[in-house]
Amino acid sequence: MSEAAPTLHPAAPAKWERFTFGQRMLRYVLWIFCVWAIVQSVRYIEVIPEFLYDAPEQMGDMLGRMWPIDWAYFQPDVLQGLTETLHMATLGTVLSLFLALPLGVMVAPNVTKSRTLNFIARVLLVASRSVNSLVWAMLFVAIFGPGPLAGMFAIALRSVGFVGKLIGEALEQTPKGSIEALQATGAGKFAQLWYGYWPQIKPAFWSVALLRWDINVRESGVLGLVGAGGIGVVLNTCIDLFQWDRVALVLFTVLVVVAVAEIIVLQIRKRVL
Repeated sequence: MSEAAPTLHPAAPAKWERFTFGQRMLRYVLWIFCVWAIVQSVRYIEVIPEFLYDAPEQMGDMLGRMWPIDWAYFQPDVLQGLTETLHMATLGTVLSLFLALPLGVMVAPNVTKSRTLNFIARVLLVASRSVNSLVWAMLFVAIFGPGPLAGMFAIALRSVGFVGKLIGEALEQTPKGSIEALQATGAGKFAQLWYGYWPQIKPAFWSVALLRWDINVRESGVLGLVGAGGIGVVLNTCIDLFQWDRVALVLFTVLVVVAVAEIIVLQIRKRVL
């Protein structure tokens, strides 16, 4: 008598899941946290419904007062403020480059082997980036008094962290071949920096410098709101006196200057770098 053939049961089809159970639970927790954070933020910003509903009408009234623009106010007040703004941005950027270069060298561990110097440089760069330019401007206005000098130092110290961090990262990413060749010939530390590292990071350095100058032109326009000179002083004066046609002139001038600065930086990067 022959044995019966075993019965074969088809395997259950595999079920594909994009996330595991733990990942799904984590996503739900994050969504709940985001909703909670939004609800708490709306509660604490103290939205006044009457002002919110009236905002479109007030905006239309303000725009109506801005037109026609008072073009006669451009010279000498707006022109002088604009000149101060450009000078502050340029000198602040140059000063930040001189301060950021040594910090960028110190923060790169492949260039500076001391962990203590790496830590000190990193703390200084983080401290520079963590303080807003308006806060720096308020501090320097208290030290030097109102004027463009306070604005220049505020721009410089704000820019040091940005420039130094990018320079340090560029130094860390440089290939080791040329550096090892210089070390094999007995070249000193300065020679390694000048002939080995600098040619490799030079395009990145000038690109960062141009980008930071472009950013500083924009930031320096508002430093005058705290008394640090520039076109922001003119803007603040016009707002305090409710001269909305002159406010429109200042805002239009800032827009044109920022656009021209963007074009200049773009053309320099295309033709030089």
